[in-house]
Parts: sequence; structure tokens; C-alpha cells
Amino acid sequence: MEEFKRIPAHIGIIPDGNRRWAQERGFPKKDGYRYGVEPGFILYELMLEYGIKEATFYGFTKDNNKRAYEQREAFTKACVDAVELLSGRDANLLVIGNNNSPAFPKELQKYANKRVMFGRGLINLNFLVNYDWEWDLNNLSENKQIASYQIPRIDLIIRWGGRRRLSGFLPVQSVYADFYIINEFWPDFKKSHFIESLRWYQDCDVTLGG
Repeated sequence: MEEFKRIPAHIGIIPDGNRRWAQERGFPKKDGYRYGVEPGFILYELMLEYGIKEATFYGFTKDNNKRAYEQREAFTKACVDAVELLSGRDANLLVIGNNNSPAFPKELQKYANKRVMFGRGLINLNFLVNYDWEWDLNNLSENKQIASYQIPRIDLIIRWGGRRRLSGFLPVQSVYADFYIINEFWPDFKKSHFIESLRWYQDCDVTLGG
């Protein structure tokens, strides 16, 4: 195990490229999502190994619901499957998203917008499900705090799939996050991706504007 002097306390994960991965292999676009569940648990084990205290995964957004019906069904099922598998592990789960919308999976209502402890609760894992940044910020005027207030500032964001944008990912918490891009698609996740991101993070400036 490689040792690092600086470990980000909170990592954001944007697991992009599922549909492109499927298309390259001649599969329907929807099939890419189910191949994205296992990599999340390999990463979970790595984060425990390296002492990461918190991570936020991008599940799906309000805008993702504009996709074809079979794709919406597939990414929703992948999110539900991931949470059900996580319930047998050691983590404190927080599912953040607009659960008043019909797009929010009914299976996850019991976890919506509150933290739930699984097992020994070794890491805080946040899962953005039917998340919308406008919904998040609009809560500020109604309830004097953003909807995702329980999620702290992010130190490092890792995005798979080569895209160089936030795509609405927690705009408040991402304000000073360092951004590491991996060109390979999320279903092609390798442990080395994570190790390389930590290695890159060692030389990042952490002045926070000071």
C-alpha cells in the first residue's frame, strides 16, 4: 500500500461514461449502468484502506430523467441495487435528492435526506439521487439552509469518462475542490485510478483562496 502525507477528508465521485462504455461494446446504452455498481464497491474498500472519512457519489440528476425510458429505469435500478448492497457493509449513508418527485425511487424513501448507519459506520457515504442543484439552493430561501447542508466541503473530485465539467455536482461544497479527470469510462475502473488521483493530490495548492 502506497503511503501519502495528504489524504483528502472528503472525495466527490462522478462515475461517468457508462453509456459510452456500453456502446463501444455493442450493448444498448442502458446496459452500461449495471456494470457501474461493482466498481463503486471496489472503490469503497480502497477508501477504507486509505482512511477516507467521507465520499459523495453522483447517482443521477433531475436532468438525467430526460433520457429514454429504458435508460431511466436502468440507472434508477443501479442506484437502488447499490444502496441495498451497501446496507450490508460498514457505512453511514446519506441519500440526498428531491424525494417529492415521482422520479425518486420509492425503495430509497426510507433513506432520503437523513443519515442512516450500516454496520460499524466506518465511512460517511453520500449518494445524490434525483439531485438538482437548483432544488438544493432554493431550499436556502425556504428553510435558511441548502438541502445538502449535511454534506461538508469537498477536497477532491474525481471524474471518470473524460468530461471536464461539474455537471451540477454540489456547487456549494465544490467551491474549492481540486478536480482530477480520468479519461477511461467508469465501468473500466481500476484501483490505479484512485491511487493516481491521491498521488496527484499531494501537490495541490490548499490555500482556500488565502
